[in-house]
Amino acid sequence: MLDPAKNLRAAAAVCALLLGAGCATEPEQPVEPTPAAVTVAPPPAPKVDDTAQRMEAARALLAQAETDVQRARSKRALWTKAWEDLIAARNAASSKDPDAVMRYSREASELARLGLEQLAYPAVK
Repeated sequence: MLDPAKNLRAAAAVCALLLGAGCATEPEQPVEPTPAAVTVAPPPAPKVDDTAQRMEAARALLAQAETDVQRARSKRALWTKAWEDLIAARNAASSKDPDAVMRYSREASELARLGLEQLAYPAVK
């Protein structure tokens, strides 16, 4: 009969050969043709609401006008026209008219600043 130790060594050698041979070579994969380069256009940018941006800028100008008028009022240098323009800007803001808010806010700020500058001049000559 055959020696079992020799059979075991022979079987181990055959297994190692088979395992080694399986790892050494990779099965050939079929070559797939590469698809033509497809260019995908980026999605369009989200539409920006221009009116909302303008209203936000108008609110910023209104806040600046409020500050300027308050400063002039505290120094007792507020002109009536500056106050009227500030009221008109507030009314335009409540009716959501950004162009009018900007126009009246700029005018109110300018007149409030001029009222403050007037303090630098002598009251009477």
